[in-house]
Amino acid sequence: MTVGAECALCPAFHQDRRVKLAPLSLRIRKLASTRLGLKSLRPGQLDAVKALAKGKDVLVVMPTGAGKSAVYQLAGLLLDGPTVVVSPLIALQRDQLAGLARHGEDAGLGAVAVNSAQSQGRTDEAWETLTAGDAEFVFLAPEQLANQKVLERLAELKVSLLAVDEAHCVSAWGHDFRPHYLRIGDVVEALGRPRVLALTATAAPPVRAEIVERLRMNDPVRIVTGFDRPNLDLEVRRFVDARHKEKAVVERVVELEGSGLVYSATRRSTEEYAEQLREKGRKARAYHAGLKAAERDEVHAGFLSGEIDVVVATSAFGMGINKADVRFVVHADVPDSIDSYYQEIGRAGRDGAPALACLYYRPEDLSLRNFFASGGPDEEVLSQVAGAVLEHTREDGSVPAGELRKELDLSHTKLTSAVNLLEQAGALRVEEDAHLAYTDVSVPAAAAVVAAGEVDAEHTRMDRSRVEMMRGYAETTGCRREFLLGYFGEELEAGDAGCGNCDTCRSGSAAEQDEVEESVPPEVAALVFDINERVVHREWGPGVVMRDEADRITVLFEQVGYRTLALAALAADDELLVREEQ
Repeated sequence: MTVGAECALCPAFHQDRRVKLAPLSLRIRKLASTRLGLKSLRPGQLDAVKALAKGKDVLVVMPTGAGKSAVYQLAGLLLDGPTVVVSPLIALQRDQLAGLARHGEDAGLGAVAVNSAQSQGRTDEAWETLTAGDAEFVFLAPEQLANQKVLERLAELKVSLLAVDEAHCVSAWGHDFRPHYLRIGDVVEALGRPRVLALTATAAPPVRAEIVERLRMNDPVRIVTGFDRPNLDLEVRRFVDARHKEKAVVERVVELEGSGLVYSATRRSTEEYAEQLREKGRKARAYHAGLKAAERDEVHAGFLSGEIDVVVATSAFGMGINKADVRFVVHADVPDSIDSYYQEIGRAGRDGAPALACLYYRPEDLSLRNFFASGGPDEEVLSQVAGAVLEHTREDGSVPAGELRKELDLSHTKLTSAVNLLEQAGALRVEEDAHLAYTDVSVPAAAAVVAAGEVDAEHTRMDRSRVEMMRGYAETTGCRREFLLGYFGEELEAGDAGCGNCDTCRSGSAAEQDEVEESVPPEVAALVFDINERVVHREWGPGVVMRDEADRITVLFEQVGYRTLALAALAADDELLVREEQ
């Protein structure tokens, strides 16, 4: 008897064959149950996997904990050829690898990673496993995709799916822009145009549009399941004195039940809070990028296992963390944006049970965030890169990025940051095989540097406007959930008068705000803008309406970021803000 005939007689063979012949929706649900152990699929998951199986690109926007990883896992099982998962943090890659490992190799979910934190031996072993067909998934940081050898090896594998996790990092409008993500669009073409899956929990409509453009997605199916997390109790506590605020944070966290996260702005403050909490009996540890990798891993594992019940961290902790029973997320300092805040509080209550999201707010803390938002470009590096590429373009037509990095003795990160700014300014272009070319050799390098500085200034204005939106959330007397949803271009369900699960709704101030809004003059009330409507301001240029209240609107402008405009001013000057012509 041949091996094939022998396999055809076993029950597993017939079960797999029946699954393959079943309707697509049934096949996906069967795989979810037998391979991933999922009793049911969550909203959006089935539609996303079906679209990928049919050859479509897909953009998925789901809240933290809504099951984005299951989308690429199920699609990977359906499609022939390995799946590349681009993931920004090594710690996040480890979480995802561990999650796949729990299902066992028999589930067909073998996975490897290629990153700078592992030995060359481990990396070689990973490539061998992929080449042999013994792994379905390979996790890489976006920096790895700038390596031509890595791209060549991936191309040989005939990749079927490129999944980009935390896809908002590709957007210059996004709160967590990462220059290396800009190269992923080139990677899509280099790999022979596999299906592209973009995954994110925090992407307002303009960011979604930029994700599609930057990743060169081909008429993608867009699946947005909504941003609302009604089980989260939203609360803000305001302080004037820094010491009083610190004392209040410690006292509150000591009293809270269950496990939780405390976010603080600096490495030093995470250590200080953790020490105070330990002195009062909580099993607390600090987590920040300054710790050794082994210590970070220890904290991470201890929190997941329950040996540590409170982690006090900078924003470096938590992305992709797979812990469903986090009962509270406390922010001891104001975050840099609503985007970051939403992502961080989304780590609470992923099991659907009630959880607390509390911000301890001091207006003076916003100055620290504005300082972080004002780094500025390295003009010397920009000048070096622009001048060298201009010279090479005149002589050779272009220069390989790797060769330029050695010539200028720059780190990979510095070169990438400079190239991306110059590219966005229109001074450079990135050609195939990571060659760099000057766009117009008649333009001096000094002019390119100035243009790149202007692009960076736009980014700074955008970042500062996000800080001001954070102020708006902290100081609003209206419903906080309504404010959060409005920031992402959504509204509460029709007929809802506040959410009933935030401090302003409970105190009655949200209802009082509604009464104030009802008293606006008729000419102002008649001025209506739709959420996500495109508009043009006389001074600030084009933008998108993100939030519409009775007496004001919030617009995200391409050049200056978020701005709140009084409808009375718009009614008095009907040319100040006009609807964009279609």
